[in-house]
Amino acid sequence: MAHNNLKVVIIGANGTMGAPSGAVFAGAGFHVAMLARDREKAEAALKGAQSAARAEAVADRIRCGSYEKDLEHCVAEADLVFESLAEDLPLKRTFFDKIDKCRRPDCVIATGSSGLSIAEMARGRSESFRKNFLGVHLFNPPTVIVGTEVIPHPETDPGVTKRVCDMLVAKLGRKVIVTRDRPAFVGNRVGFKVLNETAQLAEEHGVAYIDYLVGPHTGRAMAPLATVDLVGWDVHKAIVDNVYTNTEDEARSAFRLPAFMERGIKEGKLGDKTPESGGFYRKNGKDVEVFDLKAGAYKPLEKPKPVDFVEKMKQFNRVGRYAEAFGVFAQARGAEADLVRRVILGYVSYALNRVGEVAESAPDADTIMSYGFNWAPPTSIVDLLGVKNAIEMFKRYELLVPPVVEKAASNGGKLYKGGMLDYGRTFVG
Repeated sequence: MAHNNLKVVIIGANGTMGAPSGAVFAGAGFHVAMLARDREKAEAALKGAQSAARAEAVADRIRCGSYEKDLEHCVAEADLVFESLAEDLPLKRTFFDKIDKCRRPDCVIATGSSGLSIAEMARGRSESFRKNFLGVHLFNPPTVIVGTEVIPHPETDPGVTKRVCDMLVAKLGRKVIVTRDRPAFVGNRVGFKVLNETAQLAEEHGVAYIDYLVGPHTGRAMAPLATVDLVGWDVHKAIVDNVYTNTEDEARSAFRLPAFMERGIKEGKLGDKTPESGGFYRKNGKDVEVFDLKAGAYKPLEKPKPVDFVEKMKQFNRVGRYAEAFGVFAQARGAEADLVRRVILGYVSYALNRVGEVAESAPDADTIMSYGFNWAPPTSIVDLLGVKNAIEMFKRYELLVPPVVEKAASNGGKLYKGGMLDYGRTFVG
C-alpha cells in the first residue's frame, strides 16, 4: 500500500465517524470516495468533513456516491476501504461480503469498530480479504484526537499491519498502538470502565457531585459524566454491554449499565446529540441543567459545595506542583477521598493489569489513554504517588497490583517511559 495518491473509500460516510475520518484521509492528501445509502447523505457527510477539517479545500479530494451506484467501481479502484458503519456485526458482515467480491487482491480493508471482534468480522471471507483485514480504531473527533488503535486478527498479514501503522504515523500524524483482538480493545476497555463506574456512583451521589469529585484535577481533560454525554449514551451502552457480555475479569461489575441509563436510552436521552432530551446535562437557553437521578427530572446546575482536598489539588495543579497535588490525594481523609481514590487507583490498576492481555506494554496503555482519551497516563499517576505508596494503596482498596508496578518497586525506577510528559494537559486546576 503506497502512501502517495492512496485511494480511500469510506463506507458509512454519513455516520458519526465517517465524515471526520474522511476529512482526516483527505487532509493527508489521499483521494477519498465517501459512500452512503444515497448521494444526498454522502453530500451531507462531505459538508461534515469540511466542518470537521475546518477547511473547504478537502472537498477537492473527496467525491460522493451511493452504495447502489458507486460501491462496486469505487472499491475496485481502492487501495484502502475504511468501514465506518454502526456497531452492528450483521450489518458490517453484509457490506464485507459485497466488498470481498469487487476489491483488488491487494486492497486493505479496515473496520473502524470501537470494540467488536475483528476475527468474527473476517470469518467466512476470502483468504485474500482475511490477510488484508484489520481494525483501525480512530477516536472521536479524529481531526483533533490522534490516538489510534490498530487491531490485527490471527490471519492478518503482519506486513499489512506494519504498512498500515507506518501510513497512520507518517501521513496522518497518529499516535499508534497495536492491540490484541479483545472486546473494546485497550482504550475503550479501560476508559469506559471508569466512565460507567462514575455513572453507577452518580445514582447515590448525584451527577454534578461526581463530576466535581472525579473531575479534571484527577487527570482528565473533561469530567467523566460530561464525557459520556459527549460520546453518546447509546455508544456508551454498546461498549459496556460488549465488555460485560464477553469478558470475565476483576472489574466486570463496573461494566453493568445503570438501569436509569437503559431507561433513558429507550426514551431517546442520548446526551449531547439529543439536545432537547439531554443526558446527564441539558442546555436550557444559555443555562445548563443537570439530571436529578432520584427525582427523574432536570434542575438548574449549581456548583457543588467545595471539598477541601479537591480544592487543594486544583491549587497545586494550577502552579504545576502535581506531585504535591497527589500527596493531598493520598493523605486526604473522609468518604469523598476514599471514593475518588477507589476510582482513580482502580483506573490505574485496571489499565496496567490489561498489559499482556490486550495491551502489549505499559507504554502502549499510557499512549492510548493519553492521546485517545486525553487522560493522564496510568504509569504517571504511579510515579506521582511513588511506586511503593501506590502498591500500599492498591492493597488498601483491594485492587490487583499490576505486575509492571511490582517490577518497578523491585527495580527502584520510574514507570513512565513516554518521554517528556505534558502534565498540564490532563491535570487541570
